[in-house]
Amino acid sequence: MKNLKTIAIALFVAAASISVNAQTKKIDVKASTIKWVGKKVTGEHSGTVNFKEGSVVFKGKKLTGGSFTVDMTSLTSTDLTGEYQGKLNGHLKADDFFGTDKFPTSKLVFKTIGAKSADVYTVTADLTIKGITKPVTFDITVKGNTATTAFKVDRTKYDIKYGSGSFFDGLGDKTINDEFELAVALKF
Repeated sequence: MKNLKTIAIALFVAAASISVNAQTKKIDVKASTIKWVGKKVTGEHSGTVNFKEGSVVFKGKKLTGGSFTVDMTSLTSTDLTGEYQGKLNGHLKADDFFGTDKFPTSKLVFKTIGAKSADVYTVTADLTIKGITKPVTFDITVKGNTATTAFKVDRTKYDIKYGSGSFFDGLGDKTINDEFELAVALKF
């Protein structure tokens, strides 16, 4: 009986120390950035989209989790101005692309994290766009209270097929690449 109590106390202390070591840090949504680039046969467009909220989880100095919500209504191009910027922004927010009236947010949730080197982790996460969730894998570098990553997303997996040569024939120079690029800088 004494051994059972000792084991129970040891397990309780071990569990308590594990949960004490886990620390959730909210990101600074104003200082954190998401930059995007979409390419087509005749060029490219670039812009930004803002975080709504997010956090990263650490055990000691080791990254162990993360969850982020993106405000898709903030999607804007930065390579155009005036009327052309307004037209592109409107098209990107329309149902042909991100459908921001129906889907005002997107979400990224870390599922598995493996240490690649001292400050670099390989993350597989669930990315939800337009209500469709698919896995994405990327490397993320964590230094102090910052983290950076860059990865590509295949938009066609999220029912964004407009101008895709994978789904439509005869687009010629109107073809838009299936993948868009994201560069993310987090501050927490």
